Amino acid sequence: VGGQVSLRCSFASAVPVSESLTVDWSYRPLGGGPMETIFHYQSVAYPTTVGKFKDRISWIGNVAQGDASIAIHSLVMSDNGTFICSVKNPPDV
Repeated sequence: VGGQVSLRCSFASAVPVSESLTVDWSYRPLGGGPMETIFHYQSVAYPTTVGKFKDRISWIGNVAQGDASIAIHSLVMSDNGTFICSVKNPPDV
């Protein structure tokens, strides 16, 4: 609580990383409920501008090295849940 956590996500692609590559991070609360997108990356980082993670997510990845990681700051107990990283590098998905 109050600290920071790094959520690691690594990927490999059969094709070279391009500007079409996208990274999406989704979150579902521990108690259930709908998934929500909390972070998007395509050439630049687009942290969420609404919801509980607003202004608390930083991009720490490097897609050229197969890293799509993020950091979440100022943690609270209710942040507990399932985080899913999805990377697409067309035509490789």
